[in-house]
Amino acid sequence: MNFLTVFLFISLPIILLFLLNKHRTRQSVCWPPGPTGLPLIGNLHQFYNPNPPSYLWNLSKQYGALMSLRLGFVPTLVVSSARMAKEIMKTHDLRFCSRPVFTSQKKLTYNCLDLAFAPYNDYWREMRKICTIHLFSSVKVQHFRPIREDEVFGMIDKISKLAVASKPVNLSDILISVANNITCRVAFGKRYEDEATERSRFHGLLNETQAMLGCFFFSDYFPFMSWVDKLTGMTSRLERNFQEFDAFLQELIEERLDPKNSKTEEDIMDVLLQLQKQREFKIELALDHVKGVLMDVVIGGTDTGAATVIWAMTYLMKNPRVMKRAQEEVRQVVKNKDSILHENDVQRLQYLKAVVKESMRLQPTAPLLVPRETIEKCTVAGYEIPFKTVVYVNAWAIGRDPEAWDNAEEFDPDRFMGSSIDLKGQNYELIPFGAGRRMCPGMFMGLAIVELTLANLLWKFDWEMPAGMEKEDLDFDVLPGVTMHKKNVLWLMASNVQ
Repeated sequence: MNFLTVFLFISLPIILLFLLNKHRTRQSVCWPPGPTGLPLIGNLHQFYNPNPPSYLWNLSKQYGALMSLRLGFVPTLVVSSARMAKEIMKTHDLRFCSRPVFTSQKKLTYNCLDLAFAPYNDYWREMRKICTIHLFSSVKVQHFRPIREDEVFGMIDKISKLAVASKPVNLSDILISVANNITCRVAFGKRYEDEATERSRFHGLLNETQAMLGCFFFSDYFPFMSWVDKLTGMTSRLERNFQEFDAFLQELIEERLDPKNSKTEEDIMDVLLQLQKQREFKIELALDHVKGVLMDVVIGGTDTGAATVIWAMTYLMKNPRVMKRAQEEVRQVVKNKDSILHENDVQRLQYLKAVVKESMRLQPTAPLLVPRETIEKCTVAGYEIPFKTVVYVNAWAIGRDPEAWDNAEEFDPDRFMGSSIDLKGQNYELIPFGAGRRMCPGMFMGLAIVELTLANLLWKFDWEMPAGMEKEDLDFDVLPGVTMHKKNVLWLMASNVQ
């Protein structure tokens, strides 16, 4: 159903109400500057476009690094510089540390019983403590190291066979498969590449869930219009997706709780179920809490790491000098070792780590981060920001901030050699994992996957463009969605290094 057509029929009775509300808001609030919106819908037509991070960045050049939008009835800020990001995520972090409650996120996380999308409150603080200590600590990251290495070595074997046969490598597909396998084994001890039916079911559920998280719901921006979501079929589609994923997770939990099933490899589901039995926390963990956190792990871990490596390989193929230096480093480190590059080798690869940082600077996989929401009225840069304002931090734009970066559009990992800038949320010019209270707790898990995978790809193979293609043919077009995926598949030719 056409978006504007729907509004022509349903919006006229409430335009007057909207105009009155807008007039009162402008009288009472000193807003940051921003583009003038359309009646009723505000700036929704500008926010929902094929590439929001780039579009909003261009708007910020005109209106400033702290830019206001109105998405329906929702006051919204877009942050586009490292300086303003520091104001939001450090100076005023407590005031900006909640989450907006969007329809799809609320439904798919069991009424916000997860960690990533839960509003800031006592529940979130306790859940954050549980996850930080028991799920994503450095000890747990190391605990899952054999899984990461096993899957990456399996990937190397698969590519080696294609290289021997001189067949092109669909690197996009292979990397997504590796990330999925690692995440599923870490989360609930299974991989879904060996059995066609289960693989199809899981990937179908995952793809639909990711799509729903990026879908437009009228009720998010016009609270009195939830009936339109029912009319368009979005409500039933979301309910169906939730019920199917819930059944999937329930089956996994029941299988795990069955005393007839034995298992030696502890995963995140095991930890959560054990914590549920202990009842040692301020909140009483139920199965819905377990499912909510598992949903976070699956959604957050299955494709973000793969997307980062895909972008890194794309940049390396575009920049042969950088590729050569990165390969020389990794091959110098492992020249006297056996045929396996382990995670402890990666810690010595400083230039490779710089390549990862530079890739995340230019192509952060969550370019607008996870939106925040103010818990009280506050003043930032002289502007009054109301309670329950939604805030998007444009990490994609910040990676191109001319105040923070020289030659910002150039892919140059050397800028990080000898630099103290890292990814841990203290340097606001580089925040692919966010910063402050709502920083991604799975950062170290994600980086471990990215660095091990990329190091092995550079160490084991030489890479060329397929016949008939030049490096100039590589593009950086993106798919619309919460995660910034490369639009076109990355096909390359690999040759084994003896």
